[in-house]
Amino acid sequence: MSDVPVSILSDVACHLGEGPTYDPRTDTLFWFDILERKLLDLPYPGGQTRIHDLPVMASALAAVDEKRQLLVTETGLQLRERDSGALTMHVEVEADREDTRSNDARVHPAGALWFGTMGKAAQEQAGAIYWFFKGEVRRLFSHITIPNSICFSPDGAIGYFADTHENRLYRVACDPETGLPVDDPVLTLEGNEIPGGIDGSVVDATGTLWNARWSAGRLDALTSRGELIRSIQLPARRATCPVFVGPGADHLAVTSAYEGLDEDARRADPHAGKTFLVEIEVRGRFDPPVLL
Repeated sequence: MSDVPVSILSDVACHLGEGPTYDPRTDTLFWFDILERKLLDLPYPGGQTRIHDLPVMASALAAVDEKRQLLVTETGLQLRERDSGALTMHVEVEADREDTRSNDARVHPAGALWFGTMGKAAQEQAGAIYWFFKGEVRRLFSHITIPNSICFSPDGAIGYFADTHENRLYRVACDPETGLPVDDPVLTLEGNEIPGGIDGSVVDATGTLWNARWSAGRLDALTSRGELIRSIQLPARRATCPVFVGPGADHLAVTSAYEGLDEDARRADPHAGKTFLVEIEVRGRFDPPVLL
């Protein structure tokens, strides 16, 4: 376990903190409390956390342009006006299903968005992973319980995803121009070999995958083949997802959750749900805007 300083970036404890995204245009970190229907943002690095109520569960955000963002929600992809926070439906996805919600998502280097859905009670195989690009939506993978670790190699030729319920990480060859898979997924990591569950991930400019380990309170750095490079201890056990932050994308922030913890467990894990800054220099990169 690497000895790396980790500080509290936001002390707002989220029931299910997820979907962190950094906007280099405004030096702002965005993330969600999915279960409480909140969008949070923090001017980086020293601002105050702001909390915005949402009418639906949402789990991820992508930049569109200077005026708009795209939110991944339980009813589909919704456009958000940056100034007013107003939402308008762009594309409905599983809007007729009361039993599912959105989960992990990330923008491919080509501007395509991969996003996952799952059962609100984590029903087995109730979820899927979708692709959205220039107005078109396709279902890529079905029968997934908890979709996570959606991320891509810097050249867009490899996509990654995990089913946290299975605790397996997969990689799949992709078309760099569209972000669509061009082959079958390959099992990359059998997560039961190391503690915790495979949750959210990002890939840095060198191709290293940084993965938050649910219930293990750690951030793992992995090769593209799933080999462990290093682990960093985090102050909360239920780490959920990392993101590159700072004008140079050279540090990592990690969200967490207190979902499923009773009173005694929360006392034993006092920082559960908070958002952390991992004070290690990395060669990160920012996601491009999604192409509508």
